[in-house]
Amino acid sequence: MWEKFKGSWGQTKGAVKEQWGKLTDDDLLAIEGRRDQLVGKIQTRYGISKEEAEVQVGQWEQRRFRDM
Repeated sequence: MWEKFKGSWGQTKGAVKEQWGKLTDDDLLAIEGRRDQLVGKIQTRYGISKEEAEVQVGQWEQRRFRDM
């Protein structure tokens, strides 16, 4: 599933920014569609645990996959 997000990162990053508004444009460039990078940036920007960031990304993935 993440390969679909990565393949359309130009479109996906808008949805990521909408969900996690604290992520900067530089963060989104650095992430480049890599899930592990997204989790790490969310963890850093929001001051949450890696586990919580994983949960948030997992829930977001499920919602996005349903909408695809």
